[in-house]
Amino acid sequence: MKNSISPPISTAFIILLLLPILFTACHSGAKPGAGGPGGPGGPSGPIPYKTAGVYSGPATMYYSYPATIQGEQDIEIRPKVDGFIQNIFVDEGAVVHKGQPLFQLRNPQYDAAVRTAIANVKIAEADVSTAEMNVEKVRPLVDKNIISDYELKSDEFTLKSKIASLASAKADLVNAQVNVGYTYLTSPADGVISTIPYKVGSLITSTSTNPLTTVYNTKNIYVYFSLNEKQLLEFSRTVKGNTLKDKLATMADVSLVLADGTAYPEKGRLVMASGLIATETGSVSFRANFPNPLGLIRSGSSATIKIPVNLDAAILIPQNATYDMQGKKFVYTLSDKDSTVNTGVQLSDNPIGNLYVVQSGLKQSDKIVIEGLGNLKPGMAIKPIPANADSLYADAKTQTTNSAKNSNHK
Repeated sequence: MKNSISPPISTAFIILLLLPILFTACHSGAKPGAGGPGGPGGPSGPIPYKTAGVYSGPATMYYSYPATIQGEQDIEIRPKVDGFIQNIFVDEGAVVHKGQPLFQLRNPQYDAAVRTAIANVKIAEADVSTAEMNVEKVRPLVDKNIISDYELKSDEFTLKSKIASLASAKADLVNAQVNVGYTYLTSPADGVISTIPYKVGSLITSTSTNPLTTVYNTKNIYVYFSLNEKQLLEFSRTVKGNTLKDKLATMADVSLVLADGTAYPEKGRLVMASGLIATETGSVSFRANFPNPLGLIRSGSSATIKIPVNLDAAILIPQNATYDMQGKKFVYTLSDKDSTVNTGVQLSDNPIGNLYVVQSGLKQSDKIVIEGLGNLKPGMAIKPIPANADSLYADAKTQTTNSAKNSNHK
Protein backbone atom coordinates (compact mmCIF):
# COMPACT_ATOMS: atom_id res chain seq x y z
CA MET A 1 0.00 0.00 0.00
CA LYS A 2 2.95 2.42 0.54
CA ASN A 3 4.28 2.08 -3.03
CA SER A 4 0.90 2.46 -4.84
CA ILE A 5 -0.40 5.75 -6.36
CA SER A 6 -4.09 6.15 -7.02
CA PRO A 7 -5.08 6.84 -10.69
CA PRO A 8 -7.15 9.97 -10.02
CA ILE A 9 -4.23 11.72 -8.34
CA SER A 10 -1.88 10.80 -11.26
CA THR A 11 -4.25 12.22 -13.95
CA ALA A 12 -4.81 15.50 -12.14
CA PHE A 13 -1.08 15.92 -11.64
CA ILE A 14 -0.39 15.53 -15.38
CA ILE A 15 -3.11 18.04 -16.36
CA LEU A 16 -1.63 20.63 -13.99
CA LEU A 17 1.77 20.20 -15.63
CA LEU A 18 0.36 20.69 -19.18
CA LEU A 19 -1.77 23.78 -18.52
CA PRO A 20 1.09 26.34 -18.73
CA ILE A 21 2.28 24.83 -22.00
CA LEU A 22 -1.18 24.99 -23.62
CA PHE A 23 -1.73 28.57 -22.43
CA THR A 24 1.58 29.69 -23.93
CA ALA A 25 0.86 28.00 -27.27
CA CYS A 26 -2.58 29.63 -27.64
CA HIS A 27 -1.25 33.13 -27.04
CA SER A 28 1.76 32.72 -29.32
CA GLY A 29 -0.44 31.88 -32.44
CA ALA A 30 -0.74 34.39 -35.28
CA LYS A 31 -3.85 36.54 -35.42
CA PRO A 32 -5.98 36.22 -38.51
CA GLY A 33 -4.72 38.49 -41.24
CA ALA A 34 -1.59 39.46 -39.29
CA GLY A 35 0.75 36.72 -40.39
CA GLY A 36 0.98 33.43 -42.21
CA PRO A 37 1.23 32.89 -45.93
CA GLY A 38 -0.17 35.80 -47.86
CA GLY A 39 -0.76 38.01 -44.79
CA PRO A 40 0.49 41.55 -45.27
CA GLY A 41 2.29 41.70 -42.00
CA GLY A 42 3.15 38.04 -41.48
CA PRO A 43 6.66 36.66 -41.25
CA SER A 44 6.37 34.69 -44.56
CA GLY A 45 5.04 37.62 -46.68
CA PRO A 46 3.06 37.42 -49.98
CA ILE A 47 2.80 34.10 -51.82
CA PRO A 48 5.09 33.78 -54.87
CA TYR A 49 3.42 33.42 -58.29
CA LYS A 50 4.95 33.05 -61.73
CA THR A 51 4.45 36.17 -63.83
CA ALA A 52 5.47 37.38 -67.27
CA GLY A 53 5.22 40.41 -69.46
CA VAL A 54 2.95 40.09 -72.48
CA TYR A 55 4.62 39.31 -75.79
CA SER A 56 4.65 42.29 -78.12
CA GLY A 57 6.13 41.97 -81.57
CA PRO A 58 5.82 40.23 -84.94
CA ALA A 59 3.96 36.94 -85.07
CA THR A 60 2.26 34.66 -87.56
CA MET A 61 -1.29 33.59 -86.85
CA TYR A 62 -2.87 30.66 -88.70
CA TYR A 63 -6.53 30.53 -89.60
CA SER A 64 -7.66 26.90 -89.92
CA TYR A 65 -10.84 25.87 -91.70
CA PRO A 66 -12.30 22.53 -92.84
CA ALA A 67 -12.22 22.23 -96.61
CA THR A 68 -13.42 20.07 -99.46
CA ILE A 69 -11.34 19.30 -102.55
CA GLN A 70 -12.28 19.14 -106.19
CA GLY A 71 -10.19 18.49 -109.25
CA GLU A 72 -9.38 21.18 -111.76
CA GLN A 73 -11.88 19.47 -114.04
CA ASP A 74 -14.64 17.01 -113.17
CA ILE A 75 -15.92 16.00 -116.60
CA GLU A 76 -18.92 13.71 -116.98
CA ILE A 77 -18.71 11.44 -120.01
CA ARG A 78 -22.14 11.33 -121.66
CA PRO A 79 -23.01 10.09 -125.15
CA LYS A 80 -24.63 12.40 -127.69
CA VAL A 81 -26.25 9.50 -129.49
CA ASP A 82 -28.07 6.35 -128.45
CA GLY A 83 -26.52 2.91 -128.67
CA PHE A 84 -25.35 -0.27 -127.00
CA ILE A 85 -21.95 -0.34 -125.29
CA GLN A 86 -19.76 -2.42 -127.56
CA ASN A 87 -16.32 -1.87 -125.96
CA ILE A 88 -14.96 -0.40 -122.72
CA PHE A 89 -11.28 0.44 -123.18
CA VAL A 90 -10.43 1.56 -119.60
CA ASP A 91 -10.98 0.33 -116.07
CA GLU A 92 -12.24 2.17 -113.03
CA GLY A 93 -9.53 4.24 -111.33
CA ALA A 94 -7.29 4.21 -114.40
CA VAL A 95 -5.13 7.22 -115.27
CA VAL A 96 -5.98 8.43 -118.77
CA HIS A 97 -4.66 11.05 -121.15
CA LYS A 98 -6.46 13.50 -123.39
CA GLY A 99 -7.73 11.78 -126.54
CA GLN A 100 -7.43 8.27 -125.12
CA PRO A 101 -10.32 5.94 -126.15
CA LEU A 102 -12.83 5.22 -123.39
CA PHE A 103 -15.99 3.66 -124.88
CA GLN A 104 -17.39 2.47 -128.19
CA LEU A 105 -21.14 2.31 -128.80
CA ARG A 106 -22.89 0.26 -131.47
CA ASN A 107 -25.95 1.49 -133.35
CA PRO A 108 -26.57 -0.06 -136.80
CA GLN A 109 -28.80 2.78 -137.94
CA TYR A 110 -25.86 5.21 -137.91
CA ASP A 111 -23.77 2.91 -140.08
CA ALA A 112 -26.73 2.54 -142.43
CA ALA A 113 -27.17 6.31 -142.52
CA VAL A 114 -23.55 6.69 -143.62
CA ARG A 115 -23.99 4.18 -146.44
CA THR A 116 -27.18 5.89 -147.55
CA ALA A 117 -25.52 9.30 -147.46
CA ILE A 118 -22.61 8.06 -149.56
CA ALA A 119 -25.03 6.68 -152.16
CA ASN A 120 -26.95 9.97 -152.26
CA VAL A 121 -23.70 11.87 -152.81
CA LYS A 122 -22.87 9.67 -155.79
CA ILE A 123 -26.34 10.17 -157.26
CA ALA A 124 -26.06 13.92 -156.77
CA GLU A 125 -22.65 13.94 -158.42
CA ALA A 126 -24.08 12.08 -161.42
CA ASP A 127 -26.95 14.56 -161.66
CA VAL A 128 -24.49 17.45 -161.63
CA SER A 129 -22.46 15.83 -164.40
CA THR A 130 -25.59 15.33 -166.51
CA ALA A 131 -26.68 18.93 -165.97
CA GLU A 132 -23.22 20.19 -166.97
CA MET A 133 -23.35 18.13 -170.18
CA ASN A 134 -26.73 19.63 -171.08
CA VAL A 135 -25.43 23.14 -170.58
CA GLU A 136 -22.38 22.45 -172.68
CA LYS A 137 -24.57 20.93 -175.44
CA VAL A 138 -27.03 23.85 -175.59
CA ARG A 139 -24.57 26.74 -175.32
CA PRO A 140 -23.08 26.39 -178.91
CA LEU A 141 -26.57 26.19 -180.39
CA VAL A 142 -27.55 29.38 -178.65
CA ASP A 143 -24.38 31.10 -179.80
CA LYS A 144 -25.31 30.22 -183.41
CA ASN A 145 -28.88 31.40 -182.88
CA ILE A 146 -30.17 27.95 -183.74
CA ILE A 147 -32.25 27.87 -180.54
CA SER A 148 -33.29 30.57 -178.12
CA ASP A 149 -31.35 31.27 -174.96
CA TYR A 150 -34.39 30.21 -172.94
CA GLU A 151 -33.31 26.56 -173.04
CA LEU A 152 -29.76 27.52 -172.03
CA LYS A 153 -30.97 29.43 -169.01
CA SER A 154 -33.27 26.59 -168.07
CA ASP A 155 -30.37 24.11 -168.23
CA GLU A 156 -28.13 26.46 -166.21
CA PHE A 157 -30.80 26.73 -163.50
CA THR A 158 -31.07 22.96 -163.48
CA LEU A 159 -27.28 22.71 -163.04
CA LYS A 160 -27.36 25.09 -160.08
CA SER A 161 -30.15 23.02 -158.53
CA LYS A 162 -28.15 19.81 -158.95
CA ILE A 163 -25.05 21.44 -157.46
CA ALA A 164 -27.12 22.49 -154.44
CA SER A 165 -28.49 18.95 -154.12
CA LEU A 166 -24.93 17.63 -154.17
CA ALA A 167 -23.94 20.02 -151.39
CA SER A 168 -26.94 18.89 -149.35
CA ALA A 169 -26.03 15.25 -149.89
CA LYS A 170 -22.48 15.89 -148.77
CA ALA A 171 -23.75 17.68 -145.64
CA ASP A 172 -25.96 14.66 -144.87
CA LEU A 173 -22.91 12.44 -145.23
CA VAL A 174 -20.88 14.59 -142.85
CA ASN A 175 -23.73 14.55 -140.33
CA ALA A 176 -24.01 10.76 -140.58
CA GLN A 177 -20.26 10.37 -140.13
CA VAL A 178 -20.36 12.70 -137.10
CA ASN A 179 -23.08 10.56 -135.53
CA VAL A 180 -20.92 7.50 -136.09
CA GLY A 181 -18.02 9.41 -134.51
CA TYR A 182 -20.16 10.08 -131.45
CA THR A 183 -20.29 6.34 -130.85
CA TYR A 184 -16.54 6.46 -130.22
CA LEU A 185 -15.88 8.36 -126.93
CA THR A 186 -12.42 9.60 -125.92
CA SER A 187 -11.11 11.37 -122.83
CA PRO A 188 -11.43 15.17 -123.07
CA ALA A 189 -8.53 15.74 -120.63
CA ASP A 190 -5.83 14.08 -118.59
CA GLY A 191 -7.25 12.61 -115.42
CA VAL A 192 -8.49 9.63 -113.46
CA ILE A 193 -11.49 7.47 -114.35
CA SER A 194 -14.30 7.27 -111.83
CA THR A 195 -16.73 4.38 -111.45
CA ILE A 196 -18.31 2.87 -114.58
CA PRO A 197 -21.93 2.02 -113.77
CA TYR A 198 -22.71 0.44 -117.17
CA LYS A 199 -21.29 -2.75 -118.64
CA VAL A 200 -20.81 -4.05 -122.19
CA GLY A 201 -24.18 -4.57 -123.84
CA SER A 202 -26.02 -1.90 -121.84
CA LEU A 203 -28.29 0.42 -123.80
CA ILE A 204 -27.24 4.04 -123.38
CA THR A 205 -29.15 7.14 -124.45
CA SER A 206 -28.27 10.80 -124.39
CA THR A 207 -30.87 11.26 -121.65
CA SER A 208 -29.59 8.51 -119.33
CA THR A 209 -29.51 9.57 -115.68
CA ASN A 210 -25.97 8.46 -114.93
CA PRO A 211 -22.95 9.34 -117.06
CA LEU A 212 -20.84 6.57 -118.54
CA THR A 213 -18.09 7.69 -116.14
CA THR A 214 -16.39 10.86 -114.90
CA VAL A 215 -12.85 11.98 -115.68
CA TYR A 216 -11.25 13.82 -112.78
CA ASN A 217 -8.40 16.08 -113.82
CA THR A 218 -6.44 16.53 -110.58
CA LYS A 219 -3.20 17.93 -111.96
CA ASN A 220 -4.25 21.00 -110.00
CA ILE A 221 -6.78 20.86 -107.18
CA TYR A 222 -9.29 23.42 -105.94
CA VAL A 223 -9.73 23.62 -102.17
CA TYR A 224 -13.02 25.19 -101.09
CA PHE A 225 -13.77 26.49 -97.59
CA SER A 226 -16.12 29.00 -95.96
CA LEU A 227 -15.91 31.84 -93.44
CA ASN A 228 -18.86 33.04 -91.41
CA GLU A 229 -19.53 36.76 -91.05
CA LYS A 230 -17.59 37.11 -87.79
CA GLN A 231 -14.57 35.28 -89.20
CA LEU A 232 -14.72 37.33 -92.40
CA LEU A 233 -14.70 40.59 -90.44
CA GLU A 234 -11.71 39.48 -88.35
CA PHE A 235 -9.93 38.28 -91.49
CA SER A 236 -10.57 41.61 -93.24
CA ARG A 237 -9.29 43.64 -90.28
CA THR A 238 -6.17 41.53 -89.83
CA VAL A 239 -4.94 41.08 -93.40
CA LYS A 240 -3.25 44.05 -95.10
CA GLY A 241 -4.80 45.66 -98.15
CA ASN A 242 -7.60 48.03 -99.07
CA THR A 243 -9.75 45.64 -101.08
CA LEU A 244 -10.31 41.92 -100.78
CA LYS A 245 -8.39 41.44 -104.03
CA ASP A 246 -5.42 43.34 -102.57
CA LYS A 247 -5.58 41.29 -99.38
CA LEU A 248 -5.50 37.99 -101.29
CA ALA A 249 -2.63 39.20 -103.48
CA THR A 250 -0.42 40.17 -100.53
CA MET A 251 -1.03 37.03 -98.47
CA ALA A 252 1.58 34.34 -98.02
CA ASP A 253 1.18 30.82 -99.41
CA VAL A 254 -1.36 28.64 -97.66
CA SER A 255 -0.86 25.06 -96.52
CA LEU A 256 -3.02 21.96 -96.33
CA VAL A 257 -3.42 19.32 -93.63
CA LEU A 258 -4.73 16.04 -95.04
CA ALA A 259 -7.38 13.83 -93.50
CA ASP A 260 -4.78 11.67 -91.70
CA GLY A 261 -3.24 14.73 -90.02
CA THR A 262 -0.15 14.91 -92.23
CA ALA A 263 0.97 18.10 -93.94
CA TYR A 264 0.61 18.22 -97.72
CA PRO A 265 4.07 19.03 -99.16
CA GLU A 266 2.87 21.54 -101.76
CA LYS A 267 1.89 25.14 -101.00
CA GLY A 268 -1.18 26.86 -102.45
CA ARG A 269 -2.56 30.30 -103.16
CA LEU A 270 -5.87 31.95 -102.36
CA VAL A 271 -7.25 33.09 -105.68
CA MET A 272 -11.00 33.61 -105.33
CA ALA A 273 -13.75 34.61 -102.97
CA SER A 274 -17.46 34.73 -103.65
CA GLY A 275 -18.92 38.20 -103.73
CA LEU A 276 -21.99 37.39 -101.63
CA ILE A 277 -22.75 36.00 -98.20
CA ALA A 278 -24.98 32.96 -98.62
CA THR A 279 -28.27 33.66 -96.87
CA GLU A 280 -28.80 29.95 -96.15
CA THR A 281 -25.51 29.49 -94.27
CA GLY A 282 -24.40 33.05 -93.48
CA SER A 283 -20.96 32.31 -94.91
CA VAL A 284 -18.65 33.34 -97.75
CA SER A 285 -16.96 30.75 -99.94
CA PHE A 286 -13.22 30.91 -100.66
CA ARG A 287 -11.00 28.87 -102.96
CA ALA A 288 -7.32 28.01 -102.91
CA ASN A 289 -5.34 26.42 -105.76
CA PHE A 290 -2.76 23.72 -105.07
CA PRO A 291 -0.57 21.80 -107.52
CA ASN A 292 -0.97 18.01 -107.41
CA PRO A 293 1.89 16.69 -109.56
CA LEU A 294 1.94 13.21 -108.04
CA GLY A 295 -1.84 12.76 -108.02
CA LEU A 296 -1.78 12.20 -104.25
CA ILE A 297 -5.08 14.01 -103.70
CA ARG A 298 -8.27 12.90 -105.41
CA SER A 299 -11.39 14.89 -106.10
CA GLY A 300 -13.89 14.67 -103.24
CA SER A 301 -11.25 14.47 -100.51
CA SER A 302 -11.48 16.46 -97.28
CA ALA A 303 -8.73 18.42 -95.55
CA THR A 304 -7.99 21.41 -93.34
CA ILE A 305 -6.57 24.56 -94.88
CA LYS A 306 -4.18 26.73 -92.87
CA ILE A 307 -3.89 30.40 -93.79
CA PRO A 308 -0.94 32.32 -92.33
CA VAL A 309 -1.48 35.96 -91.43
CA ASN A 310 1.59 37.98 -90.51
CA LEU A 311 1.08 40.43 -87.63
CA ASP A 312 3.60 43.25 -87.27
CA ALA A 313 2.81 44.14 -83.62
CA ALA A 314 0.85 41.36 -81.96
CA ILE A 315 0.18 41.07 -78.24
CA LEU A 316 0.26 37.44 -77.10
CA ILE A 317 -0.42 35.74 -73.76
CA PRO A 318 -0.31 32.07 -72.68
CA GLN A 319 -3.62 30.28 -72.75
CA ASN A 320 -3.26 29.14 -69.14
CA ALA A 321 -3.03 32.80 -68.05
CA THR A 322 -6.73 33.30 -68.81
CA TYR A 323 -9.87 32.34 -66.94
CA ASP A 324 -13.58 32.48 -67.78
CA MET A 325 -16.16 34.49 -65.91
CA GLN A 326 -19.74 35.00 -67.11
CA GLY A 327 -18.83 33.95 -70.63
CA LYS A 328 -15.90 36.35 -70.96
CA LYS A 329 -12.13 35.96 -70.77
CA PHE A 330 -10.06 37.59 -68.00
CA VAL A 331 -6.45 37.72 -66.87
CA TYR A 332 -4.78 38.89 -63.68
CA THR A 333 -2.52 41.85 -64.34
CA LEU A 334 -0.12 43.36 -61.80
CA SER A 335 -0.39 46.86 -60.43
CA ASP A 336 2.64 48.98 -59.49
CA LYS A 337 2.42 47.52 -55.97
CA ASP A 338 2.32 43.90 -57.22
CA SER A 339 -1.33 43.43 -56.40
CA THR A 340 -3.63 41.58 -58.78
CA VAL A 341 -6.17 43.28 -61.03
CA ASN A 342 -8.73 41.21 -62.93
CA THR A 343 -8.70 42.52 -66.49
CA GLY A 344 -11.12 41.62 -69.26
CA VAL A 345 -9.57 40.77 -72.63
CA GLN A 346 -10.86 40.13 -76.14
CA LEU A 347 -9.04 37.30 -77.89
CA SER A 348 -8.83 36.03 -81.43
CA ASP A 349 -10.47 32.70 -82.17
CA ASN A 350 -7.21 31.55 -83.79
CA PRO A 351 -4.42 30.81 -81.29
CA ILE A 352 -0.73 30.58 -82.09
CA GLY A 353 0.24 27.26 -80.58
CA ASN A 354 -0.49 27.62 -76.86
CA LEU A 355 -0.75 31.41 -77.11
CA TYR A 356 -3.75 33.66 -77.49
CA VAL A 357 -3.71 36.75 -79.73
CA VAL A 358 -5.07 39.69 -77.74
CA GLN A 359 -7.29 42.02 -79.72
CA SER A 360 -8.04 44.42 -76.87
CA GLY A 361 -7.70 44.77 -73.09
CA LEU A 362 -3.90 44.68 -72.70
CA LYS A 363 -0.98 46.91 -73.64
CA GLN A 364 2.71 46.22 -74.26
CA SER A 365 3.88 47.11 -70.75
CA ASP A 366 1.40 44.88 -68.88
CA LYS A 367 2.51 42.00 -66.69
CA ILE A 368 0.26 39.05 -66.00
CA VAL A 369 0.08 36.07 -63.66
CA ILE A 370 0.50 32.83 -65.60
CA GLU A 371 -0.06 30.14 -62.92
CA GLY A 372 -2.32 29.41 -59.96
CA LEU A 373 -5.19 31.65 -61.04
CA GLY A 374 -7.71 29.63 -59.05
CA ASN A 375 -6.19 30.82 -55.76
CA LEU A 376 -6.08 34.51 -56.66
CA LYS A 377 -8.50 37.29 -55.87
CA PRO A 378 -8.57 40.89 -57.10
CA GLY A 379 -6.40 43.18 -54.96
CA MET A 380 -4.35 40.31 -53.55
CA ALA A 381 -0.66 41.11 -53.06
CA ILE A 382 1.74 38.53 -54.49
CA LYS A 383 5.44 38.02 -54.92
CA PRO A 384 6.18 38.02 -58.69
CA ILE A 385 8.50 35.31 -59.95
CA PRO A 386 9.46 36.17 -63.56
CA ALA A 387 9.09 33.26 -65.97
CA ASN A 388 11.45 32.48 -68.85
CA ALA A 389 10.01 34.54 -71.70
CA ASP A 390 11.98 32.66 -74.40
CA SER A 391 10.38 29.33 -73.58
CA LEU A 392 7.00 30.86 -72.74
CA TYR A 393 6.63 32.53 -76.15
CA ALA A 394 8.58 29.98 -78.21
CA ASP A 395 5.53 29.15 -80.37
CA ALA A 396 5.26 32.74 -81.57
CA LYS A 397 8.91 32.96 -82.56
CA THR A 398 8.97 29.52 -84.21
CA GLN A 399 5.92 30.12 -86.38
CA THR A 400 7.13 33.59 -87.34
CA THR A 401 10.48 32.15 -88.43
CA ASN A 402 8.81 29.40 -90.46
CA SER A 403 6.50 31.90 -92.15
CA ALA A 404 9.47 34.08 -93.09
CA LYS A 405 11.27 31.08 -94.61
CA ASN A 406 8.20 30.16 -96.68
CA SER A 407 7.86 33.77 -97.87
CA ASN A 408 11.50 33.90 -98.92
CA HIS A 409 11.19 30.57 -100.69
CA LYS A 410 8.25 31.86 -102.70
